[in-house]
Amino acid sequence: MKAIVDQSLCIGCGLCETTCPDVFRMNDDGVAEAYQEFSADLKDTVDEAVDGCPVGAISVES
Repeated sequence: MKAIVDQSLCIGCGLCETTCPDVFRMNDDGVAEAYQEFSADLKDTVDEAVDGCPVGAISVES
């Protein structure tokens, strides 16, 4: 599965990185990126990051 961060919406709060550092990180521009795909064992944590994003910048595709 793959998480996608709409960097034009991201405000750089870092919540996704804090919630799931195995998938998300902050890039050099200060916005989040999903730097790797994830397996089913991380799905709940990624969903928590998606739900917690204050601007709705994260989506997931199978």
